[in-house]
Amino acid sequence: MAKIKLCSAAMTAVLMLSLLSGCGTNPAPEETGSVGTASAQVASAEEMAAPEQVGEEGMEPINGEQVNDGVYDITVDSSSRMFHITSCELTVQDGKMSAVMTMSGTGYLYVFMGTGEQAVQADESEYIGFEQTDSGEHTFTVPVEALDKEISCTAFSKNKKKWYDRTLVFRADSLPTDALSEAVRTTPESLQLQDGTYTVEVTLTGGSGRATVSSPAELVVADGTVTARLVWSSPNYDYMKVDGVQYNPVNTEGNAAFDIPVTVFDYKMPVSADTTAMSTPHEIEYFLYFDSSSIKAK
Repeated sequence: MAKIKLCSAAMTAVLMLSLLSGCGTNPAPEETGSVGTASAQVASAEEMAAPEQVGEEGMEPINGEQVNDGVYDITVDSSSRMFHITSCELTVQDGKMSAVMTMSGTGYLYVFMGTGEQAVQADESEYIGFEQTDSGEHTFTVPVEALDKEISCTAFSKNKKKWYDRTLVFRADSLPTDALSEAVRTTPESLQLQDGTYTVEVTLTGGSGRATVSSPAELVVADGTVTARLVWSSPNYDYMKVDGVQYNPVNTEGNAAFDIPVTVFDYKMPVSADTTAMSTPHEIEYFLYFDSSSIKAK
């Protein structure tokens, strides 16, 4: 019996040594700063602030084949203020899209395009590490599956040593309208409207949501140029901008009215308007949606 007990003790010692040796091959992130799939953790909902809503109802994804090749500045909405993207550069080439995201801080070692649970199961070669700019900012270069689509992205915290799940939306409406293929947008040229006066249904979004514009709006076509008379629900606008060009009011009484060019139909056209309703003038970003199916001759 003594021999059996001795043999059992010896086997136990060998097993413990083997386990300790095995643990040594995958050191914890706390000790090395490495993620290490064996010891990676995912932050719980209780450990994160409530996520903010990104995306919009009815938003339709736009893939790389619907965007013209080029390099563009693009806005990225994040579900977390702790994962704030100060600027982003989108590259489109042969239907593939990637983006360089510049972060507001330096608190993340890696990102993974997926959830934290998926990151734990993935090989570390799939983690995307940061690059540091000359000014000390951290950037991550990530593939972009589609624009105007909620995309899962998880980030590994340098201090907490955990994955934090985020949701990103790369906004197509922040691109120049000519960046999108004609399969996505309707150009004034493609409508082939004859010179004349028309009406068109128009919807305003953005800002605080309180402002509106009169619809239908008057549309004037002359020599291939399409101009809309936009009448606001307030007199407190002193100029508008379209593609960086400023347009002043065409009236002096009543609600503010502007004649602006229409660069795209059936897609959100970005504009800005300067309001004087606040204590100091304030330029606000809006979007106009001109519905080409509603165009009628006057």
